[in-house]
Amino acid sequence: MKKGGIFILSGPSGAGKNAVYEGLRALDPDIVQTVSATTRKPRPGERNGVDYFFITVPEFKRRIDNGEFVEYVTYGGNCYGTLKSEVERLSTLGKTVVLVIEVRGALNIKRMFPQAVSVFIEPPSMEELIRRINKRGDNNEAEIALRLNIAAEEMTYRDKYDYRVVNDDLAVCVNEVYEIIKKENDKDDQH
Repeated sequence: MKKGGIFILSGPSGAGKNAVYEGLRALDPDIVQTVSATTRKPRPGERNGVDYFFITVPEFKRRIDNGEFVEYVTYGGNCYGTLKSEVERLSTLGKTVVLVIEVRGALNIKRMFPQAVSVFIEPPSMEELIRRINKRGDNNEAEIALRLNIAAEEMTYRDKYDYRVVNDDLAVCVNEVYEIIKKENDKDDQH
């Protein structure tokens, strides 16, 4: 498979975007993810510069003012953004860059990088999405309700993506997304 290209993995919180990305990495170490910046607190086991760049709200605002983000949003009371320097760094290395981001950010990236291929990861049902969010155990009832309201809205954007993949069985979902990446990278190689 030819390497390269920018791919967007997006979908509601709890759809399994990060798990899909981890599965892709296991299949091909040249598939890499940009590390996003966020103002939220780290979850147990998350590491700065690996899972996210954890920064303060004033630092986030400074970076917005300096034009350092290709996209940024406020989601669930926290700021998230993709650093332009991360996309550029990985692209120049010839890696297949995967942006794992929420829906509004994905649509912004698609406008900035029209060649990017967008993949919407869907939960098999809203009931399963609720179960997955509850299973995390890091949200109170108000946060869960907010995430579910956001998820319902985000599901309405799924037709704006190049591809939609249901994450009912993680291994099947990973393989479907991997086949999309191979197909799209091979298509780019033919032009």
